[in-house]
Amino acid sequence: MDLKRTSKFLSLVLRHEPDKFGVVLDAAGWTPVDALLAACARHGHAIDRATLERVVAENDKKRFSFDESGTRIRANQGHSVDVELGYEAAVPPALLYHGTATRFVDAIRAEGLKKMARHHVHLSADDVTARAVGQRHGKPAVLVIDAEAMAIAGITFYVSANKVWLVEHVPARFISFPA
Repeated sequence: MDLKRTSKFLSLVLRHEPDKFGVVLDAAGWTPVDALLAACARHGHAIDRATLERVVAENDKKRFSFDESGTRIRANQGHSVDVELGYEAAVPPALLYHGTATRFVDAIRAEGLKKMARHHVHLSADDVTARAVGQRHGKPAVLVIDAEAMAIAGITFYVSANKVWLVEHVPARFISFPA
């Protein structure tokens, strides 16, 4: 089974359209593993437990986590459905990065980074990851975020289980744009 394709399908189910597949997420985004596997099979995407464990363990973006008991699973961030992941405020590094396509830079320059349909704006701790994210959307542009100044200004940061930095909004004044 193609792990990347399976990961993308699980993202759809656990982050964006659980209802479409008959998957019920609790308030924190968790669902029983057995219920998820049964729902996937009902919709023509049979996944066995071993494959699911490989996706969780080997996905380069660490998109999913099992709970301590291993009986529940959730997406670590990126939901467009209403969940409260329970992340605590965290002090960010001085600089963070955001990868986007060059075609979006003018709008970001005018309005800053918005969360759009997601719960948060996603930021990376390194420019390599940000560039990879930006490439998914076209010719990449890496924006440098003055996270330290944002934190001093009272903007709250969170860090997900897979080390993605999350924030409600990044005002344009805290963004350095590529030349």
